[in-house]
Amino acid sequence: MLHVETTGSGPDLVLLHGWAMHGGLFAPLVEALRDDWTVHVVDLPGHGRSRDDDTPLALAPLAGRLLGQLPVAPWLGWSLGGLVALQAALQAPERVPALLALAATPRFVAGAGWPHGVEAAVFDRFGDELAGDWRGTVERFLALEVVGSRTAQDDLRHLRAHVFDHGEPAPRVLAEGLALLSGTDLVGRLPALAVPSLWLGGRRDRLVPPAALAAAAALAPGGQVRTIAGAGHAPFLHHAGEVAAALAGLVRAPA
Repeated sequence: MLHVETTGSGPDLVLLHGWAMHGGLFAPLVEALRDDWTVHVVDLPGHGRSRDDDTPLALAPLAGRLLGQLPVAPWLGWSLGGLVALQAALQAPERVPALLALAATPRFVAGAGWPHGVEAAVFDRFGDELAGDWRGTVERFLALEVVGSRTAQDDLRHLRAHVFDHGEPAPRVLAEGLALLSGTDLVGRLPALAVPSLWLGGRRDRLVPPAALAAAAALAPGGQVRTIAGAGHAPFLHHAGEVAAALAGLVRAPA
């Protein structure tokens, strides 16, 4: 079984973390949500307390695995977790009644018809570096995540201090996760998204720029877009209240 930490009270809500991370990094956001939501914080296979789970990071099977273990609930997915959440909402909208894509996009790499991602060479370089120095590769990715944020130094200190709190990620999922980020393209499936979606991110995010959020929201029926001034790729660290408020606007939680 995947490790799922459950806390709070109210309607169910699922949180999915990003590449090489673990659910514990959501602590500031969980604190902002727990009075209104029963929050289910997932450690993806090979990460954190799910390190020994050998489920491959293949998008559709992974989404199916999570759907089978988690309650019916809105899903909030950050970065790579946003891809998984989007896949789950496409696969089983009856089990994922709303989607909050946090600093996430249907396609992370720029290409024909989608100019809103990073260059493929960025992920290629990370992939080439993994085998020789996976720790250094993770460190460099953390630095990329905070570029542009008004609180970049604090964000980077926090991520570096807590990235391995629940154990180191299994080396194989680092390569599998990068392959997901570099190879997934769900842009063409967005018009079929049958649940409300909010594409929320930092206005200073260099990995998922505001243009990517706006383009995704425009393709998803009923999609909404919102940006947080001053935030980079990890807006839940210093803007947890704004993320929680945006979620409440998407799916109204009881007072």
